[in-house]
Amino acid sequence: MNKILLLIVALVSISANVTAQTTGNGLQITRLTDSFHIYTTYNLYKGEKVPANGMYLVTSAGVVLFDTPWDTTQFQPLLDSILSKHGKNVTHCIATHFHDDRSGGLEFYQKKGIKTYTTVQTDKLSRKYGHKRAEFLLKKDTVFNIGSYAFETYYPGEGHTPDNIVIWFGKQKILYGACLIKSVEDEDLGYLGDANRKEYATTIKNVQKKCRQPRYVIVGHGDWTNVKALEHTLKMAEALKQ
Repeated sequence: MNKILLLIVALVSISANVTAQTTGNGLQITRLTDSFHIYTTYNLYKGEKVPANGMYLVTSAGVVLFDTPWDTTQFQPLLDSILSKHGKNVTHCIATHFHDDRSGGLEFYQKKGIKTYTTVQTDKLSRKYGHKRAEFLLKKDTVFNIGSYAFETYYPGEGHTPDNIVIWFGKQKILYGACLIKSVEDEDLGYLGDANRKEYATTIKNVQKKCRQPRYVIVGHGDWTNVKALEHTLKMAEALKQ
């Protein structure tokens, strides 16, 4: 009986950590840990409905958003859902590269009084291609201290795009890789129109050196629950050079 009870408790605990809350037809929020949550929106790519993952962190000083929804209709619903769920407003938003599935909501959020950030390199590409731009520009890898949390933006080199960065939470061992890192379900590296095929593998190796033994690896699209996504991406990137 005790073994059965323990099994039930364990299953309930696992379920609580991965159960998603659907807040509308186009927005899904899933708890990662007490303070970290993954949000997923959807858009069409090659005629198919594709999920895009972002993340947010709840702190005592407000909520930090990593990337913006791919679906433009979910810019405000995401803010509303965060406020309803946590009783806090989004105060910061950091986009990891210039593509619309990461930066499309920057100017919308800036108008809401949210501090928006990209790297200088991302801003140059955003200007070049007419994409949305941030208010504040990061000239180098930067450590943020917000509430009781610290995290670092890290540029590992060119890969998915020339400007892709990752976010590393060293204490929590959470790697937010966005579109640079692919899901273990992916059979290829996806869109390579802005990619550096020769440097992609080296860039992934740089991430591995910087972000050692992550407990979670959050990918830009698809299943983000498998920590092997980094190794899987490296294998595909190595194949690009052959």
